[in-house]
Parts: sequence; C-alpha cells; structure tokens
Amino acid sequence: MDNSGKLLWFFAGATLGAAVALLYAPTSGKHARRFLGKKARQGREAVSDVGRDAIDKGRVLYEKGRKMADDAADLFERGRRLVEG
Repeated sequence: MDNSGKLLWFFAGATLGAAVALLYAPTSGKHARRFLGKKARQGREAVSDVGRDAIDKGRVLYEKGRKMADDAADLFERGRRLVEG
C-alpha cells in the first residue's frame, strides 16, 4: 500500500473518531452538526486529492509503458529488417 492509501485510511479513521466523540460529547446539536459538516468536507477533499494523485500517477505510468512499447516495436522492426536484408 502506498502512502496515499495510508493517508486516506488515516483521515477516514480520524473522521469516524471525531464523529463518535462528538455524538457522546456534551455540546449543542448546532455546534456538533457544524463540526461534523466541516470534517466531512475535509474528508471529501482528502479523498479527492488522493484520487487526483492516483490519476496523475496512472497517466505517468501509461506514458512510460507506451514509450517502452513503441521502443520495443522499433527495435523489433530494426531487427526484422536486419534479418531480411
């Protein structure tokens, strides 16, 4: 598991822990709802950031793989011409 997965689980655990703590804490409902909403937004942003990072890494890997495949095809073609020629 890479660091982005660990970060996602950390935020999920922190959010769940905060929600449980608020539900049992002696605060007003309005304050608790505001706090939970804020933490939910932060969680969504963290998940979104991790998703964007994963997409960016996927693009980089795709481009590297594509370049390697193109290079291999070029080498194959050069070798074929050498054998034929």
